[in-house]
Amino acid sequence: MNHSPDPVRAEGPAAVIEGTPDGPTVLVLDPTGSAKHDELPATWRDKTAWWRIVWCRLPADGALTQADDVLSDPPGRTLHVVASGPVADGALRLAERHAGTVRSVLLVDPGAEGFVPPGSGEAADQVWANDHRDRIDALASDGVEVRVVAHSTGGADDRVPAPLPLGHPEVVAGVERAVSELQ
Repeated sequence: MNHSPDPVRAEGPAAVIEGTPDGPTVLVLDPTGSAKHDELPATWRDKTAWWRIVWCRLPADGALTQADDVLSDPPGRTLHVVASGPVADGALRLAERHAGTVRSVLLVDPGAEGFVPPGSGEAADQVWANDHRDRIDALASDGVEVRVVAHSTGGADDRVPAPLPLGHPEVVAGVERAVSELQ
């Protein structure tokens, strides 16, 4: 998986784990290294009453090992993988290796592996999905649903170019809808 080698973002824990063991597990593959100070982004914190959240900070050493460990020995009944553009392909690879464990791969701006002009997020995501159709269909036949849960619209709410940050309220709302529908 490609992720930033920025040494500042690499500081901090490889993963932050919070939430209830009784609900679904949401494994977040964060290419930007949020949660540096050992707590989830504020927009995710109220979900810990219902979910177990494993936030893997990909710039930190050991984050991918942590994600692989969670997928190898799932702690909850259902496991959802969340990833954004730069690591969408890597999220599919993880799901392919652990298809018996993963219920869904929930993507944010998967087409934003490079520059996406403002307002083109949905179109870029569709191109990405078409390019990965065989893999997405193979995962579906193994019981793993792949969904785009949020994409950059280029509007004032985005405030940044695609991909939307995983802590963005629209991302959290999209993940929440998908997890609820897939339970």
